[in-house]
Amino acid sequence: MLQNIRDNSTGWISKSIIGLIVVLFAFTGFDAILGSTSNSNNAAKVNGEEITLDELAEAKNLQRRQLMQQFGKDFDTNLIDDALLSESALKGLISRKLLLQAADQSDFAFSSASIDQFILQAPEFQTDGQFDANRFDQVIRQMGYSRLQFRQMIEQEMRTSQLQAGIAGSAFVTEQDAHTFARLERQTRDFSMLTIQPDEQAVSVTSAEVQTYYNDNAADFMTAEQVVVEYIELEKSAFFDQVVVDEAELDELYQNEIANLTEQRRAAHILIEVNAETSDEQARLKAEQAIERLTAGEDFAVVAKQVSTDLGSAEQGGDLGFAAPGIYEPEFEEVLFALNKDQVSEPVRTAYGWHVIKLLDIREAEIPSFASLKDKLTQDLKAQQVEQRFVEAAKDLEGLAYESADLQQPATELNLSVKVSEPFGRNGAPEGLFANRQVLDAAFSTEVLEEGANSMIIELDPETTLVLRVKEHQRSQPIAFAEVSAQIQQKLTTQRAIEQAKSKGEVLLASLEEGQTSIEQAKESDWQVVEAATRNQDGIDPQVLQTLFKMPKPEVGSAQFAGLNLASGDYVVLRLTGVNDAPKALTAEELLQYQQALAARSGQADLAALMQQLELDAKIQRF
Repeated sequence: MLQNIRDNSTGWISKSIIGLIVVLFAFTGFDAILGSTSNSNNAAKVNGEEITLDELAEAKNLQRRQLMQQFGKDFDTNLIDDALLSESALKGLISRKLLLQAADQSDFAFSSASIDQFILQAPEFQTDGQFDANRFDQVIRQMGYSRLQFRQMIEQEMRTSQLQAGIAGSAFVTEQDAHTFARLERQTRDFSMLTIQPDEQAVSVTSAEVQTYYNDNAADFMTAEQVVVEYIELEKSAFFDQVVVDEAELDELYQNEIANLTEQRRAAHILIEVNAETSDEQARLKAEQAIERLTAGEDFAVVAKQVSTDLGSAEQGGDLGFAAPGIYEPEFEEVLFALNKDQVSEPVRTAYGWHVIKLLDIREAEIPSFASLKDKLTQDLKAQQVEQRFVEAAKDLEGLAYESADLQQPATELNLSVKVSEPFGRNGAPEGLFANRQVLDAAFSTEVLEEGANSMIIELDPETTLVLRVKEHQRSQPIAFAEVSAQIQQKLTTQRAIEQAKSKGEVLLASLEEGQTSIEQAKESDWQVVEAATRNQDGIDPQVLQTLFKMPKPEVGSAQFAGLNLASGDYVVLRLTGVNDAPKALTAEELLQYQQALAARSGQADLAALMQQLELDAKIQRF
């Protein structure tokens, strides 16, 4: 029982689970992706197991929240194509379902005791280094879990992580493979390069060519279509000053709040597991022998370290920390909460074997006063009332906007104001309300733009809704030739100079490869010579290095040539003269690092191949 996950805190299980809790804790308030649902409609089935529309919606919500956390709260997730977001979320849910099914088929499992130990030792559930049952309940409630649901989620994450780590960690790389890779990776190259830059002074573009380009690309020289809109914003925050709370309701909320606060008990135990090597009777006898030693005066912690088969807690003298009711197995918990402080139990049988339990300490529930919680409870109660009023007002706004010929009537009835935007186009403003894709789609929809209707209600976020109508439509118009002629002139000049540089470089490259032109004839003083360049050589364009290390090794006394266009417009001629192996052999430490890195890469490829095969073999229905 209670395997010590803490000992593996740098391992895959702890990283995975702790990472999961951190993510979920950061996104408090959303329901569990894998929670139960009453929605009978399905997004997909994987080998007959359902993925519901509710699960898909929550997965999409999680992805949006992750993007907001990554890019900041002002990031407009509506700029992301909803279909792509749905596809990404559904793909993730299908992959998770496949992993769970594969873990089941492979008999991966974690005991309830292992989950107990994880919960007790997770930092997210501790206060001052000790497990805090109140904090545990608070955190999982914020994540939308009951205790049972949370334990099920943790168990699933541990099993899928175990499967993934087993596949990814099974890859290995031989010393020969590592040496071969290192030899290529540490290889250097001697080369020189000639850069031919575009010379805009050497080219000319006539007025007739500029005019022809303008005529042929007229669609590129149009003013942006723009609209000015009127709009009404309905904000939840505006309702807080309009609601009052009842003292009786506050008292009821207070009683509900303190009802969850319970006594905690700090237990220590000695476990004798029942397994293939130890029968039930043998385990019970060992537990009784441990009690005899304790009765004779031996220290509980010493006996636990010597006897207990729960290695994790044994190292702590059997100490399991503080826990509230509902954490341990029922048989274990019943005895624990019947003990007096410092009392030791008789042998107790659970699914894991025989325990000897000692009650180390009792922490009474700390009941906060009504006064200390009143402000918080008032805010919570107001939030509930505000939510109801906001929903009702949003429905009223939607109905009034649909029935009205303008926005003035809805604004008057709801005591709101009609606002007017600055002009904006189909691509929206750089930031703010009119950078929001939902707003742009509504403003330029046929119903609003062409038919003059009020928009449907737009939910910008859980706190804000909006309706709008077009006040002014500025259609796209041709831009006069005189206004863009200089721009076209510059564009054509730059293009022609780049083409000329490329043509000149290609002619030179062909001449060098055929031996018709020598390096000296090609102005050797203009060539940049680089010796022993690495794959990440500072000061050399990555495009140049990529091309250079793809070139074949030249024969002794000869050279290989290549040419390429850079993003800057420059044309570069490369002359490879030498390929050099690393000057020194790998040390044992370097060899190990290469093996580990290559094995990790190979393991990830194996895992990707497994996922691909699982998907190919599965019966997946998308609805």
